[in-house]
Amino acid sequence: MFPEIISSRSVRDSIDGFVDYLVMNYADGLNSMSEPILAALVWLEQLLRNAPWWSIIMLTMLLAYGMSRRIAFSFGMGAMLFLLGAMGLWDAGMQTLSLMIMATGLSIIIGIPMGILMSKFDRFRSVMLPVLDVMQTMPSFVYLIPVVMLFGLGKIPAIIATVIYAVPPVIRLTDLGIRLVDAEVLEASRAFGASSTQQLFGVQIPLALPNIMAGINQTTMMALSMVVIASMIGARGLGYEVLLGINRLEVGRGLLAGLGIVILAVLFDRITQSYGKRKQIRGAR
Repeated sequence: MFPEIISSRSVRDSIDGFVDYLVMNYADGLNSMSEPILAALVWLEQLLRNAPWWSIIMLTMLLAYGMSRRIAFSFGMGAMLFLLGAMGLWDAGMQTLSLMIMATGLSIIIGIPMGILMSKFDRFRSVMLPVLDVMQTMPSFVYLIPVVMLFGLGKIPAIIATVIYAVPPVIRLTDLGIRLVDAEVLEASRAFGASSTQQLFGVQIPLALPNIMAGINQTTMMALSMVVIASMIGARGLGYEVLLGINRLEVGRGLLAGLGIVILAVLFDRITQSYGKRKQIRGAR
């Protein structure tokens, strides 16, 4: 038997004590800070669930056309969303869609500035890379425990768990996209008197946009992969339907809900990819 050099019991007790300290001293404050996010999520969910179904489909088609500039593509995206409703999953789909929009939006707000900082400061990047590795590889059930202890069951812990799992791709690809900008282009912009801020927003971010969009695409896909786990801690929607199918051994319920998740995944994937490809082609020209 391998000798126990580090006492696992003492390590576990230290971690448990730290989490208990956070719960006792900061749970109320963290819940108060999360209220605006919860209010925004509830508002968005009610908006999507109460809006006429045809208006959501039309809005999706307009968004798809604006991203791709292809009429056939936009009609295809609208047809897929119509199929979601035809399967009787419209309400659950809108609940999942609102959660995904909020989680993806928070991931973008957090991820893009973090990626920019990583591209500018090598020391910060060296610290963040192992943190991102842990965030991507750590089983989500591990960090669900302290999140649920701090925030209880409901939508907020579901969003936090989803963001932790989904944010690394947009951070990594934002950093990569900015670092891949040609040094000669930056030198030319400096020759014309551009400041570092002007270079960032006028040259680096526009040229890195295809990579950033790829990161957003991967973030949305990873967020959608969390919907079943999020349903276990109080989030409703398609993931909850899958969970009911597992608990009741109803294969049909789980399969249909799974197909609904696939439809939303294809919608997010194709729309974001179309925008990224269009920007890439425009940049090549």
